[in-house]
Order: sequence, then C-alpha cells, then structure tokens
Amino acid sequence: MRTIYRTALMGLFAGVLLAACGDNKPKGPPAPPVPEVGIIVLAPKPAQLYSELPGRVTATRTAEIRPQVAGLLQKRLFTEGAEVKAGQALYQIDADAYRAAVGRARGVLVSAEAQATNTRTIAQRYQSLFERQLASQQDRDNTRANQLRAEADVVTAKAALDAAQVELDRTRITSPISGRIGRSQVTEGALVKVAQDAPLAVVQQLDTVNVDVSQSSAELLRLQRELASGRLQHDKAVTARVMLTLEDGSPYAEAGEMRFSEVTVDAGTGSVLLRASFPNPRRELLPGMFVRARVGQAVATEALLVPQAGVSRNARGLPTALVVGADDVAEERLLTVGRVIDNQWQVLDGLKAGDRVIVEGLQRAKAGNKVKPVPAGSKPAPGGPPGAPGMPAAGAPPAAAKG
Repeated sequence: MRTIYRTALMGLFAGVLLAACGDNKPKGPPAPPVPEVGIIVLAPKPAQLYSELPGRVTATRTAEIRPQVAGLLQKRLFTEGAEVKAGQALYQIDADAYRAAVGRARGVLVSAEAQATNTRTIAQRYQSLFERQLASQQDRDNTRANQLRAEADVVTAKAALDAAQVELDRTRITSPISGRIGRSQVTEGALVKVAQDAPLAVVQQLDTVNVDVSQSSAELLRLQRELASGRLQHDKAVTARVMLTLEDGSPYAEAGEMRFSEVTVDAGTGSVLLRASFPNPRRELLPGMFVRARVGQAVATEALLVPQAGVSRNARGLPTALVVGADDVAEERLLTVGRVIDNQWQVLDGLKAGDRVIVEGLQRAKAGNKVKPVPAGSKPAPGGPPGAPGMPAAGAPPAAAKG
C-alpha cells in the first residue's frame, strides 16, 4: 500500500510539473497592424499650363535728349526726376548768333522779293510793247527770263529763312515724348555740339512698361509638338495674360498682356525673346528691374495632377508613386511626368483616372503590403501605426528619458 501511495503521489507531482511547464511556454509576437494612409482618387480636369521665366523691365519709349545745334548752354528748364510732357522745354542754348542769322535771311528775302517785283513789272511792260509790235520777241523773252530768275531767288531766300528759323528754334531743346526725365548730364555754361556722344538727359515713358523674358527654344519646340498632337489646346485668353513676381517675391497687382515673340533664336543663349506690356500707374516697375513672369502656354483639357508629396524617386532617379490596388495592397507605379502645375505634377503616363494614389503616410506604406486607405487630409493615427506602443510618429522628436 505504501508503494502504491508513493507511486500515485509521484504521478500527481509530475502532472503538476508538466502543467506548469506548459503555462510558461513563450508566446509569438502579435500580427503587425495595417498602416493607415491618405489617398486621393485621380480624376481628369482642365489645367492651365504656364512657365516661370526671368525677365527685365524696359521702358515703353526712351528718348535721349541731344542738341541739334552747337552753342553755349544757358539754362536747364526742368527738375531732375520729374514728369515732363511732350514738347516741354528742357534746355536753352545761347541763341544770339542764330537770331542774327534769321535776320540776315529775312533781309535777303526782302531784297529778292523787291527784285522779283521789279522784273515782273518790266516783263509785263515788254509784253505789252511786243503785242503792239513796238518791241522784239527777244526783248520780251529776256525780260520774262529775268522775272522767273528773280522769283526763283525769292523761293531760295524763303528756304534760307526757314532753315535759319529752324536753327533758332533748336536752341530751345524740348522733350519729344511724355515721361519721367532722369538726371542732367550737363550744367549751365557747358559747350554742346551736334551729334555729341553723351545725351544731355534721358526721358522714359513709364505709365506703361515692357517686360522682356527669355524662353528656351527646346521648351518652345516641345510645346509646339504637344499642341500639334492635340495633347494641349491653344487658348488665347490664357496665352495673352501674364503675371509678374517682383524682386522681393511679392506679386505685382496688375496683369500684363503678351505682345509678341521673336522669330529668331539667340545663338548665344539658345532662347527666344518674349515681350509683354504692363500698366504701371504707381511707377513700381522701373527700367532694369529683375522680375519673374508667369507666362501662359496652353490648356490641358484632361490633365491628371498628383501632389508633389505623392511622387518620389527610385534608386535610378525615376519618378514613382504608390497606388492602392486590389484588396487594398500598395503597388508601385513608374511614372512619366510633365510640368509642375500649382505644386502638382502633371502625370503623362503610369496612372489613369480612378487610381487611388497615396499622398500621406508614405513612410508607413510599402509596395506589396496591405494598407488602410482614408481620404487625404484626414487626421493621422497618433503615435505611428496602431498597435505599436511607444513608437513615435515619423518626424516626431524622441521621448525624454526618465530618471
């Protein structure tokens, strides 16, 4: 009986030990959670294509004020930096010598007119005598020739007087255009001459200014091919409108209008000059100022646009995107992209309408793995993927160590 009791007790103890060993068997890790990602559903929509091009401001009209007669400069008749009108007097040159020349020319004219009157009277008298056969035909012809010569001298004297008057008028130098005048290059007492190298001053019309921008001929050729293929459409309202960004990065309030495009490519830069015209009522745009022009190119009637955050580059530098496919499995697509339109890539190939593109949570998604798609802009899951306690979100600072 003792032996039987001892054997039963040992069996019971062995069962308890086996049960205890079974309870301490290590358990495997929990299944990884499905990451949550933000998506957009692609849909074709019209988009305006434009180019950001550097440019310089130029005055619509520029007039270099130069003397047309020589002489001593007596007065400056304008305020430097002021607005001047067309025909306004700017400088006065000493006119005494030119005024005397006008007087001499007027005297020559009076003498010529008197001589012409005398020869006309003689010619008429001889004509009367000839008709009464009291004078020869030769005498009549001679007096007639003298009359014509005297009348020609009158015409010459009038022309000389007009020329002298023009020279006198040019001693008062006026502005040929309306605009803003710069600094004066000369002062009173300076001796000026005809066709001198340096202008006296420069007047520039600034109420409307031009902006000259350069566009790559390669880009222009690509645009023409896309228009010819029908992928893009020409819209005059888009291509004619130009917007500016100033040197400090602020937008210019007034919209401009495209005027023309050069027909010759610059051999040195490989670019084509485009010129736009802008109103300048507040004189913000000054000649020589650097600006950036937003020039409309065409309209894509059915463009697929993906935010730049949703496009990455693979190891070969090619653009890719993650798309939520069947059974909510992430798929990597190789893309062909075109232009950047309002911070979005225009996708030419690799995606189609209806595709669900991941634009948020890309760091939690991997091609071939299952994801949980939610509309982009939804509140992200706090602290990283669900079920990963203690793991900070991407970009979050690490937690402070406890003492």
